[in-house]
Amino acid sequence: MKQYILAIDLGGMSAKGAIFSLEGELLVEDKVKTCAACGFEGTVRDLAMLATKLVEKVGGSMDEVAAIGMGAPGVVDSSNGLVLRWSNFGWVNAPLAERLTALTGKPVYVANDANVAALGESKFGATAKYQSSILLTIGTGVGGGMVFDGKLIEGFKSAGAELGHITIREGGLPCACGRLGCYEKYASATALIQQTRAAMAEDLNSEMWKLVDGKMEKVDGRTAFAAARLGDKTAEKVVRQFVGYLSEGIADFVNILRPEAIVLGGGIANEGEALFAPLREAVDARTYVAMDIVPLKIVGAKLGNRAGVYGAYALAKSKINDKNECECAKE
Repeated sequence: MKQYILAIDLGGMSAKGAIFSLEGELLVEDKVKTCAACGFEGTVRDLAMLATKLVEKVGGSMDEVAAIGMGAPGVVDSSNGLVLRWSNFGWVNAPLAERLTALTGKPVYVANDANVAALGESKFGATAKYQSSILLTIGTGVGGGMVFDGKLIEGFKSAGAELGHITIREGGLPCACGRLGCYEKYASATALIQQTRAAMAEDLNSEMWKLVDGKMEKVDGRTAFAAARLGDKTAEKVVRQFVGYLSEGIADFVNILRPEAIVLGGGIANEGEALFAPLREAVDARTYVAMDIVPLKIVGAKLGNRAGVYGAYALAKSKINDKNECECAKE
């Protein structure tokens, strides 16, 4: 009998799902809408419906599903399958794995979505050839995950690896988490947009104004990089400042953990060497051990919005392997 692994990437707008072969081949994909108003039970029912749709799409049955892996937002206790807190949906101590198992009859393994994405990139994406890597997702905030020796580093009750909430400026900008000077207040795409707008307000002759048709609301994470390529000095200053902020956090992670590679996800990574070349120099200048002594790769993510489902597959597959090893040891 064929066996599959079902993978789900749960988000605030939708849940993306996929069926993989045991060997890791992505076979089919689908998704369902999600909403906070549906409540916990409604969302779990929708996830069970997604699982059923995927199984039907691959032409199989739920009996052929070996396990379900999932990435979920918020603080997730992966060892117990609990979402301890997901503020956007109002979930507190939500037994996600237990309830989905009850509806599907399958073992369910859940971890934080950013951690799962890091696992996906480390197994199938930009850092597949490395044993240790850190993913930074540069978006509305800064998230990510850490993979060492092929395993996620999550901390006690999986509450660690909150990479956007290290302090890089004592007494700095207030963060939604309640602290001051958090990394994501300086190195997220949101922060870059704010930095770009501030620079434009001071230089009304900047090329950045032409790129957004004179409308401040059209500024995005690409604006400063695009104007810098045109030789705009104000834009170049914005890019240098942002790269400096981004390098501060990366250097801290490198000095503490020294991974083989740092991988950046999010739209900013699409800037390519305009971002990565100065970033490598800035990180090298800030790390205790230089890159010519201990190499460090800084690269862009490859899996895009599929990192979550690939990571969810990898999470479930690792749990299956661990279970099989334990059973063999008992024999």
